[in-house]
Amino acid sequence: MVEADNIFHLHLVSDSTGETVDGVARACIAQFPDVRAHEHVWSLIRTDAQLARVLADIERNPGIVLYTVFDSDIRRKLEEGCRRLQVPHSHVLDNTVTMMAGYLGQQSRGRTGALHKMDEEYFSRIEAIDYTLSHDDGQSGWDLEEADVVIVGVSRTSKTPTSVYLANRGIKTANIPFVPGCPLPPELDKLKKPLVVGLIKDVDQLVSIRKNRLRQIERGEGGDYVDPVAVRDEVHQARRYFTDRGWKIINVTRRSIEETAAMILATMYDRRGH
Repeated sequence: MVEADNIFHLHLVSDSTGETVDGVARACIAQFPDVRAHEHVWSLIRTDAQLARVLADIERNPGIVLYTVFDSDIRRKLEEGCRRLQVPHSHVLDNTVTMMAGYLGQQSRGRTGALHKMDEEYFSRIEAIDYTLSHDDGQSGWDLEEADVVIVGVSRTSKTPTSVYLANRGIKTANIPFVPGCPLPPELDKLKKPLVVGLIKDVDQLVSIRKNRLRQIERGEGGDYVDPVAVRDEVHQARRYFTDRGWKIINVTRRSIEETAAMILATMYDRRGH
């Protein structure tokens, strides 16, 4: 039941890291902008004692229970507890796993933590994150050829969060700021392997975001950095520079980080013939 201030309790239960159920929950919550979830996160729930604490909290704070529990015994006890407490509950992968099992003609193995085993893909993701963090904001420009994606963009176009998002998908990403009057690394014009992407944004939104940023760090007026005429010229210079080199240009004005990253991934896969 939603409380008077539009807050409800949401219990996220997993016998692994909880990353999957958390991602599904956030995607679902986004569809209901007028309510807010008070999240109770329970990860690595693998014993009866741990489950007892979960159920006790659900009883104290009844709400919705979402879970990814593959251990049959723990799952059965969790579901029995939810029915006893009369709270709605759902295994977020059930329908998809059942559909895949039917199509493949195989039974799922119900492996706890199967998504997060220490396999080659895991270490590839860690390597991508390390590379991305060491190549943030123009750092370490001497080995850009090792990147999968190089992002170039004017200030406040979410270069860093987009890069980190891609890194968590296993994509080695470097990002470089476009600053009028400051030359970009000459290596950019020689790259063969990486996809180079240019990011731009609506001038009015850029000015607003930059002013807010300056207020946060108490840096005064900001001069050309927030002057609409100068910013408009900066964006035009950036677009012209990117166009001259045939780089993919993405206007991030009305795009979330996830949407920008999805466009970059689609372009990268298309370029590779996938």
